Amino acid sequence: MVKGDYYEVLGVSRDAGDDQIKSAYRKLALKFHPDRNPGDNAAEESFKEAAEAYAVLRDAEKRRIYDRFGHEGLEGRGFQGFSGFEDIFSNFGDIFEGFFGFGSGRSGRSRGRQGNSLRYDLELTLEEAFTGKEEEITFHRLEACDTCDGSGVAPGSEPQTCATCQGRGQVVRSQGFFQVSSTCPSCHGQGQIIMDPCDACRGGGKVRIKRNVTVKIPPGVDTGSQLRLRGEGEPGDYGGPSGDLFTVIHVKDHRFFTREGDALMCEIPISFVQAALGDTINIPLIGEKDEHPLDIRKGTQPGHVIKVSGKGMPHLQGNHRRGDLYIQVQVRIPEKLTQEQRELLEAFAETDGKKPSGKKKSKKNRWKRLVK
Repeated sequence: MVKGDYYEVLGVSRDAGDDQIKSAYRKLALKFHPDRNPGDNAAEESFKEAAEAYAVLRDAEKRRIYDRFGHEGLEGRGFQGFSGFEDIFSNFGDIFEGFFGFGSGRSGRSRGRQGNSLRYDLELTLEEAFTGKEEEITFHRLEACDTCDGSGVAPGSEPQTCATCQGRGQVVRSQGFFQVSSTCPSCHGQGQIIMDPCDACRGGGKVRIKRNVTVKIPPGVDTGSQLRLRGEGEPGDYGGPSGDLFTVIHVKDHRFFTREGDALMCEIPISFVQAALGDTINIPLIGEKDEHPLDIRKGTQPGHVIKVSGKGMPHLQGNHRRGDLYIQVQVRIPEKLTQEQRELLEAFAETDGKKPSGKKKSKKNRWKRLVK
């Protein structure tokens, strides 16, 4: 399915401010909310599309990438939209709260909330980013307490029904012709209150543990790329799904190559004799054991850039495509010459009609020439 332009989806201009974007999304979210359009697949798709557009345009960094590179740029940074309605509700609960009886998800205390997503920063060399790899990472996250099975209640005890909402998890108040429901302030939507909390988790139902997972890093990742491991975040509340783990990539600077997207760039020094007469030199390549022969054409000028097609970084989307390598030639001028070298150069200068006089001129005369 082809994605629409996010600005057109929300019906805002490309220079719209945060308040305009939020207001436009609220209107669409209310219009296409699944509780208002049961069984309407078209409305569900519009609801998801609007949420994805809002997630991008409200985030300054995602919006900058989208404005410059479009949908492909976001995909290259690991943005994949939302996994479902609960994912949307958990991220934008403040948007939905108070929508004429529509809560941040489904009504009632059985409503689940997705757990928090986690971030892990991983540093790679340029060579590792080129080839890809599998990396075992260690991080800490919350998990359900074994002592109380995640209930937060001390073994042998039972929670009490919340007196404020009578166990419903929400309180309802009237505003004119409408009834507005909101999360119960006493039990925070659970419908029950813990009077005797578990000692192991202090009533929270979760404990912090260390976890090891293996992350598969595809070839071509760049700084800012995000790898999403679904369900590896913290557990949800009230039976909601777990959050995700986002591994954020940082590629270290290389001593020889610099990178711009899929392109690689480097500088190579050659002598002025090689530049004048031409030569073939060998240069190293990322991801290849053998050096690559590079032809230097005779008469090559300082700063000339040589393009080597298909020798850059792999394209993150696969298809066995690679960027290009750009090599800038730096011509070295010797600082010291032997007598023989000087004589050869002077002889060349004579044939070229530009033999230097060899006489040193005073600073005063040089300044006069500059002024003229």
